[in-house]
Amino acid sequence: MAQIGIIGSKGRMGEALARAIADSGHQLAGGVDQGEAPGPLAAQSDVLVDFSAPAALQANLDAVLASSTPILIGTTGLEDAHHQLIDDVAETIPVLQTGNTSLGVNLLAHLVHRAAETLGPDWDIEILEMHHRHKVDAPSGTAKILGIAASEGRGISLAGNTESGRDGITGPRKEGAIGFAALRGGSVAGDHSVILAGDEERITLSHSAENRMIFARGAVKAAAWLTKQTPGRYTMNDVLGLG
Repeated sequence: MAQIGIIGSKGRMGEALARAIADSGHQLAGGVDQGEAPGPLAAQSDVLVDFSAPAALQANLDAVLASSTPILIGTTGLEDAHHQLIDDVAETIPVLQTGNTSLGVNLLAHLVHRAAETLGPDWDIEILEMHHRHKVDAPSGTAKILGIAASEGRGISLAGNTESGRDGITGPRKEGAIGFAALRGGSVAGDHSVILAGDEERITLSHSAENRMIFARGAVKAAAWLTKQTPGRYTMNDVLGLG
């Protein structure tokens, strides 16, 4: 049983985490939010889960470093400077940083990487995602994770091989491109499909999210796993035993 503290406890993800912690049999050590010092919470927790904001990362890392408390960082929008901070702290304590804590999504990304690596550039890759009508960005962060997995499987740069927003007379598909398409409507929590299209055959790898509890449950599983690790920087692949 782990004592899990939440940074960003009053947000939607923080509330979902509290429910997931209760369901898992672990204990909620407490929570902090904007303007509150994370140090006391870090000292009384076996592990912290951070879904706050990039601006808070330095203070959060200082707190866990002072108390030698492992931390799972699910905050999005991190820049190179933030990742350098994480690298430095991971020399002393266990740190897991990820853009998505869903176990299913991370397994899907692993399968996409393997498929892209195995099938090679003769197979076209298209990533299709659908979310609720209120989502403001496209493609989704998860779609980008899948795109990165596909590009790394092929050993190419995603930035230089992306096609999206096709409209009008676009000409033939660029060889080796990874395509993105975004659909919006209704209350869809998140559907993602990666289509690998070869000559006369197709493979589709898909994941459907029904609500944000999948991310909360994945984060709790990863946080509990992190309490048993030695210092270092980890990913969800490590939690799933995918290497």
